[in-house]
Amino acid sequence: QVQLVESGGGLVQAGNSLRLSCQCSGFTFDDYAMGWFRQAPGKEREFVAAISYNGITTYYADSVKGRFTISRDNAKNTVYLLMNSLKPEDTAVYYCAAATNLAVMPTTPLRGQGTQVTVSS
Repeated sequence: QVQLVESGGGLVQAGNSLRLSCQCSGFTFDDYAMGWFRQAPGKEREFVAAISYNGITTYYADSVKGRFTISRDNAKNTVYLLMNSLKPEDTAVYYCAAATNLAVMPTTPLRGQGTQVTVSS
């Protein structure tokens, strides 16, 4: 079955870095665009970053542009999110998602269970 399993979350101080990973199985990974979303307590889920199936095109939310980098390793069926200069407002559960193309990423049902990122001030 389709599985997207996030890892790499944790508690860090502001200004530090984390790298999230999302190991995928059950679908042809290199046919899918991949993305990261996050949801903070009491807030709606928001888009963070996305990458095309071949890794050539990337998109970022304005709030993370210049600090976060999305990448993928199609040989390992894994997508990454490198988060630098973390801020307390980055605290959220981070989810990875897979979609047949970037346009439908926001509504794709293919999502992981999430990993908690907590940034202390």
